[in-house]
Amino acid sequence: MTTDPRLRQLRSIEWRDLLALSPAEKAWELTLSLPWLLGSLLCYQAGWIVPGAFCSFYFFLTGLRQSHGAQHYTLGVPRRVQDGVLFSLSLLMLGSMHAVQVSHLHHHRHCLDEEDTEGSTSRLPWWRALLVGPLFPLRLHRMAWRIASPVKRRWIAAEVLGVLGIVGAALALPDLPALRWHVAAMLIGESLTGFFAVWTVHHGCDPHGLHSRTQRGRLITWISYSMFFHVEHHLFPAVPTCRLARLAARLDAAAPEIHWLPVVPMPPAPDESPLLAEHLAP
Repeated sequence: MTTDPRLRQLRSIEWRDLLALSPAEKAWELTLSLPWLLGSLLCYQAGWIVPGAFCSFYFFLTGLRQSHGAQHYTLGVPRRVQDGVLFSLSLLMLGSMHAVQVSHLHHHRHCLDEEDTEGSTSRLPWWRALLVGPLFPLRLHRMAWRIASPVKRRWIAAEVLGVLGIVGAALALPDLPALRWHVAAMLIGESLTGFFAVWTVHHGCDPHGLHSRTQRGRLITWISYSMFFHVEHHLFPAVPTCRLARLAARLDAAAPEIHWLPVVPMPPAPDESPLLAEHLAP
C-alpha cells in the first residue's frame, strides 16, 4: 500500500473525462496488433525471418497493450467482447490472458509486496530477471489458478487447451513454416515478459512510495506504444492506455517537484516540456 503523501495527493487530479473512447479510438485499440500479426506471418511464409521477427516483436508489444486494456476493461466495448479479446490473444500469444488478468489485478492490490507474484522479477538483478524468464509465465499461471474465481478458471482452462492445440498444430503441420516461426517467436516473447513487462517498469522502486517508473518524450512514447506510462497506470488504472500521455501531463503540472524514475533514461529535448504530452497523439 502506497504511503507517500505526494502520490495520495495526486489522486485528486481530474481523470474521469479521459475514460470515454471515441469510435475511432475503440477501433484502433481493437485492431492495433492485427497488421503486425499479418505482417509477421506473411514474412515468415516467404522466408523473410528477420523482418518477420521485427513484426512479431511489435505484434507481441501491441498484443500486450490490447490484453492489458481488456484486463482492466478499458477498451470501450462490453465486457463480454473484452473477454473475447483476451481469449483470442491467448491463442495468438500462447498464454492465458485471463490468468494474466487475475495475476495483474492481484499485482495492483499488492504492488511489490511479498504476495505479488507478477512483480517478483523486479526484485532481481536484470540478468537474473532474464534467466528466470522461462519460468515466469508458469509461476504466474499457477498462482492465477490458485486464486482465480470459478468463472476465471474456466476461461484459463479453455485458453490453456487452445494454446496446446496451436502448439500441436505447429508441430504437426510442417508445410506451414509461418505457424512454426510464430509459435517460436511467441514462446520467446512469453519468456521475456518478466523482464520487459515487469522488471523494466518496477526495478529499484519503493513499494511504499514511487512504486513504478514512467517515461516522457515523443520518441519513446511512439516506439513503446505508450506502454511505459506505468506510474500513471497504477495511479489511475481505469484510464485507457491511449489517454495516459494526457494524464502524465496533468501529473507533471500538479506535482512538478516529483522526479519520476524513468524506464529508459533519456535527456529531454531542448524544446520539449512535460506538458507537450498533452498534445501527443493517442
